[in-house]
Amino acid sequence: MVSSNTLSLSLILFLSFFSFFSPSQSHNKVSLELYYESLCPYCANFIVNYLPQIFQHDLTSIVDLKLVPWGNAKLRGNSTIVCQHGPDECLLDRVEACAIDIWPQLSEHFPFIHCVEDFSYQGKHSEWESCYEKLGLDSSLVDHCYHSEHGKELDLKYAAQTNALQPPHTYVPWVVVDGEPLYDDYTNFLSYVCKAYQGTDAPQICTEPSFLSTVREVEAKTKHSFCAKERVMPTLETIRSTITSWMNFVGAV
Repeated sequence: MVSSNTLSLSLILFLSFFSFFSPSQSHNKVSLELYYESLCPYCANFIVNYLPQIFQHDLTSIVDLKLVPWGNAKLRGNSTIVCQHGPDECLLDRVEACAIDIWPQLSEHFPFIHCVEDFSYQGKHSEWESCYEKLGLDSSLVDHCYHSEHGKELDLKYAAQTNALQPPHTYVPWVVVDGEPLYDDYTNFLSYVCKAYQGTDAPQICTEPSFLSTVREVEAKTKHSFCAKERVMPTLETIRSTITSWMNFVGAV
């Protein structure tokens, strides 16, 4: 069996290679959004075992991947954040939000998030800080962001983006391709990406008939597991409150 360290190293090397030799192609890209929370085991499974496929199949040239670490967290009236899997999840959600902010290039922040989520997937999330040494990253950058007002601002930004989803998310991982949620067919996301791509230079995997034919209608029966969101009413009030909190916070800094 291949070790997680070997997989992480392979991913780092691939992303480094891709960042240098992949052609820039911002037009015609398909939007791929993942709304998740750091300690949901199904989110960790998707990030560790499925999401790397966009790199393995050279799809980064046609995909604009956006990670949104908030998930089913709740923002209370006093701006206190309550996460579904406890305080450790709130910590890691912000750590990953800071990583995305500090290293905005996908090739820079994804290896770190993959590493942290790999520990989550193994049930060893308390060891996440070892990812800094493993990847040769400066931990002080994330630590400063985490304890700063900017870190709180990032939380509010991702809360607003998640709560503004239409249709609203009902669980995580919540995967959206070009504005359309995949619901419980989220592990089949590559097929939806290929189907949505309108360019003329699609990667080889997108031109294979057998691959394109795997896109299917979402069935009523659940095929994949997820972390369900507790029902909260009213949705419009939640969206307005979150966005207002974020705007007020941004204006105050």
